[in-house]
Amino acid sequence: MTPFNKPYLTGKETHYIYEAVNSGKISGNGMFTQRCQNYFEEKYGFEKCLLTTSCTDALEMSAILCDIKPGDEVIIPSYTFVSTALAFVRQGAKIVFADSRKDNPNIDENKIEALITSKTKAIVPVHYAGVACEMDKIMELAEKYKLFVVEDAAQAIDSFYTGKDGVRKSLGSIGHFGCFSFHETKNIQCGEGGMLAINDNRFLKRSEIIWEKGTNRAEFFRGEVDKYGWVDTGSSFLPSEVTAAFLYAQVENIEKIQRKRKAIWEKYYELLSPISNSKFRLPEIPVFATNNAHMFYLIFSSIDERSKAIEKLKSKNISSVFHYLSLHSSPYYIEKHDGRNLQEADKFTKCLLRLPLFFELPEKVQEELFQTLKSI
Repeated sequence: MTPFNKPYLTGKETHYIYEAVNSGKISGNGMFTQRCQNYFEEKYGFEKCLLTTSCTDALEMSAILCDIKPGDEVIIPSYTFVSTALAFVRQGAKIVFADSRKDNPNIDENKIEALITSKTKAIVPVHYAGVACEMDKIMELAEKYKLFVVEDAAQAIDSFYTGKDGVRKSLGSIGHFGCFSFHETKNIQCGEGGMLAINDNRFLKRSEIIWEKGTNRAEFFRGEVDKYGWVDTGSSFLPSEVTAAFLYAQVENIEKIQRKRKAIWEKYYELLSPISNSKFRLPEIPVFATNNAHMFYLIFSSIDERSKAIEKLKSKNISSVFHYLSLHSSPYYIEKHDGRNLQEADKFTKCLLRLPLFFELPEKVQEELFQTLKSI
């Protein structure tokens, strides 16, 4: 069976893990943590980066830094992973769900303003499949209503947005915070891992304290204070050096990995474009967005058509999977939702199908997948 995903290994992971262990500093925030963080800051223009054990942790850190309290409202798309909402629910926030765009699963920027109230504290756009949300509009609303913007860029490493000013910016660098995932399903990965990008100078010092369990331990190890203690809230958000060492092997190869993933994405598009019809359509990339080849998906005309495709591909030993169930209709939150009909989010829940996309995906599998879809 061709899997939906297969983590890629560069060959240097175990070498760097050995180096980290042999250094005697394996608890976190050591040599490999600093190498990774410095790389991302320099390459993508983030003000400050902090590795975390997951994107969920990065989102939880951002919720603390935004000072989310019980009664605050946070606007997020319904079509997203539960962590996007959970990080703010844990702080006591009410989640206000927004619908998706018609052309892609990202939040519909034109439906956000109607959801803003005096209790709104933050907007959390999710860059689905690594494709940018319309950030100019979102940042304009944030400035108008004095709101925080937390970019859920879990799928968006090495992807960009070009605004009305013509300037290209990396995703995760536009809002106050950007949250990334290095889960094994992502373009670069370390099994489980994440990163918080801090883009607002007001939060640089406090973010590091929250990251270090509410202590000024990082300042102590830099020699900036003569002792460290508990000075704020926080948690154990930073990963071990073993995790960071694994990630650094991936970081070193990001350009190679991206070239291959983009080639696979383009091959899918080339093969499937001629047979795209009323039964399914291909992903659309807005003019302001780049494609980081995180995912290739199809939008079927109905859940029945999607189910047929899944079964047919399965009969050819090819795994294909649907994605999120709209959070507004989830068992945990359905009674808290205000009852608005989010038809686009529900459409993607019923009709979106993800195809296998990983570094070592054989071209012959793509050809067989094409023939299989063509036959139905």
